[in-house]
Amino acid sequence: MFLCEVFRISRSSKICKCVHVLVKFYSTCALQALDFIGESNVNHSNYKELQLRMQNYARSGLFQEAMGTLSSMREIHEKPTVYDYNALMYFFLKSQNVSLPMLVYLYRSMSKFGPYPNASTFNTLFNGMLSLGCLQDSYIIAKEMCASGFTPSFTSLSKMLKKMLKAGILVDSLDVFELMLRLDYYPTESSLNSLISELSKVGMIREVFSVSSALLHTGYLPGAYLRNQVLWALCKAGQSYLALVLFYWMKKKGIVHDVCSYTALIYGFGREGLWKDVCWCLDEMKSSGCKPNVITYTILIKFFCDVGKIEEALDLLAEMEREGCDPDLITYNIVFRGLLFQHRLEDISRLFLMIHKKGFFPDPYTYAALFGNLLKRDKIEIAFELLHDVVSSGCILDVAVYNIFIHFLCCTNKSTNALSLLKYMRERGLMPNNVSYNLILKGFCRENDIHIASQLLDRFDWDANGPDLVSLITLLSAACKEGNFSTSQWILCRMIKGHPLLNAVSLGGLIQYFARVGKFSECLKLLDYMTHHRLKPNLTTSNLLLHKLCKNGLLRIAWPLYVHFRNNGVLVDMISYNVLINASIREGKGMLVDQLFKDMYFQGLKPDLFSYRSR
Repeated sequence: MFLCEVFRISRSSKICKCVHVLVKFYSTCALQALDFIGESNVNHSNYKELQLRMQNYARSGLFQEAMGTLSSMREIHEKPTVYDYNALMYFFLKSQNVSLPMLVYLYRSMSKFGPYPNASTFNTLFNGMLSLGCLQDSYIIAKEMCASGFTPSFTSLSKMLKKMLKAGILVDSLDVFELMLRLDYYPTESSLNSLISELSKVGMIREVFSVSSALLHTGYLPGAYLRNQVLWALCKAGQSYLALVLFYWMKKKGIVHDVCSYTALIYGFGREGLWKDVCWCLDEMKSSGCKPNVITYTILIKFFCDVGKIEEALDLLAEMEREGCDPDLITYNIVFRGLLFQHRLEDISRLFLMIHKKGFFPDPYTYAALFGNLLKRDKIEIAFELLHDVVSSGCILDVAVYNIFIHFLCCTNKSTNALSLLKYMRERGLMPNNVSYNLILKGFCRENDIHIASQLLDRFDWDANGPDLVSLITLLSAACKEGNFSTSQWILCRMIKGHPLLNAVSLGGLIQYFARVGKFSECLKLLDYMTHHRLKPNLTTSNLLLHKLCKNGLLRIAWPLYVHFRNNGVLVDMISYNVLINASIREGKGMLVDQLFKDMYFQGLKPDLFSYRSR
């Protein structure tokens, strides 16, 4: 980016100091070169020897020595030539000791004192900057080259565009794209694909449209992949009408759109709820002789199911059959989901029979949706019978399906049955995961059986890291709720030892809970743990703890705790001060009240109405 800084300096009058430093740098370089000349032998043998010496210095990265030799050529008539300068640049760039400021100095010297840079000068600098990864500087050289009446090659600009896209420099990539079009160059199809893809990823949708428009203006006809990529990018971003403009523009240029182009528009209009446009697009697609494929139909069916138009979705499914377009499992899963939302179990049964006849086997996603819906509707016996039939038929279900049943059993106070289901899973070679175990622990805690839950904590086959924070917090909350503080302390110690990376949020939640139930010793232990691990409670936690301590007549603990908070950068506000002031007045601690008011002013806080009323 050195050239960028140089040209920015030359255009701005507000940074004279930088200009002064740059001029000083150039002057130093020139003086060092002249000093070298003074020390060298002026009786040079001939021009060829000087050329060879200068090139050898440049190859070795000795810029000052190379410049000194170049200046010595001035003893010879009409020397050095622009080709000598170009050679110095070329060999210096190939050395392992290249310095961009030196190159800029040399280039500026040529522009000011001559010989004036030629096409080879610009190409050498451009390719050198490119090889060094100075992409923005190489773009500046390309612009100066054009301003000087020379034209960069298509290969060089194309290479620069590819490198910029790979580096994620999108704004400059657009500048290079515009420069290429001005020079009547068309970027390669792969570069255009990458440009559209990267712009789409970062949400630069207007730029996607601008690039496409610029190409069409020049008469460029994008390939199928590129034009469809543009249409999909616009439609996914909610710009379906812009996509339609490009669609017709391309059509006027003689492009024949394929099923992917029409599907993009159908997706966009459907996503935006423009049903008339969806129907129009579908009719236009068919009238042009382009048949919808399974993706087109699946998108339409999904949109109909999402808005509760299940009859229209079923009609489309039947139309697919008539048109000879076979639905896939994704299509059927979407229809299943739509039927489940409307509790149409008879239609689901018929659809199951239909897909079995076609040789399809529902996947775990299908079964998860089906079982979940049956259990929500209290069709428990049907759900378990179907589960047994599915497993007996040899269909492999994943853990997520079983977890649905476990969750249901635990929520209906049947945690013992959930344990039996774990055994059933293992017998069929499927290992439960931490979610399964945590659901059962929560179930027993819900049933106020913390003793069994604590025993299961060490009996379950947890993953390599053992019980997670969800497991331990579930048990801790249940133990605190029952008033079983021996168990809560045991779990808390286990949490701290087994999970040293407890975060401030989870620890703050525990402190708030213990403060509410009056277990202040546990609060202080957790605060010590947080301080040791450089964690800070938030304002809600600190205020709640101070309030509960003062409410229970423990100002002797609340005051040192406030000092600890203040000294360790924990936030305190007017609520904190008012709580302490009120407690100090109740206990007759007048000096403490004065101290709190002084601290309040020191922190830049002003007493409010509550503070003055307390006093």
